[in-house]
Amino acid sequence: MGMHGRAPGVAVTVTDDRPVQAVVLGGRLDGHTVTAVREELHTAVDGGAGDLVVDLSGVDLVDATGLGVLLGTRRRALRVGRRVVLRGTPPRLRRLLRATRMERILPTEAGVEPAAVSAASGA
Repeated sequence: MGMHGRAPGVAVTVTDDRPVQAVVLGGRLDGHTVTAVREELHTAVDGGAGDLVVDLSGVDLVDATGLGVLLGTRRRALRVGRRVVLRGTPPRLRRLLRATRMERILPTEAGVEPAAVSAASGA
């Protein structure tokens, strides 16, 4: 079961397969799209339970306003006893999270990313 949202430059799909709720984003997460994305993320937080997985694998760009929406979603989730976990985090965003030490408050789901990085580096 899912909800789909669309604003120019971004696509949002919400699935609620308990105990995990996932929001899949595609396109851009920037100043032009954050209002629509924020609404979808907040609706997902308010209407679900357990971890909220935000899948960023289809996101082309995340700017400072997009990062702010992810942090705001985390704050909202914590207020209702939930946790936000990122999935499919693009390499540039992963480096930014690591450099700013935000990876501790916006954790990335363990799984395919480390293997994909190892395979790409030839390790």
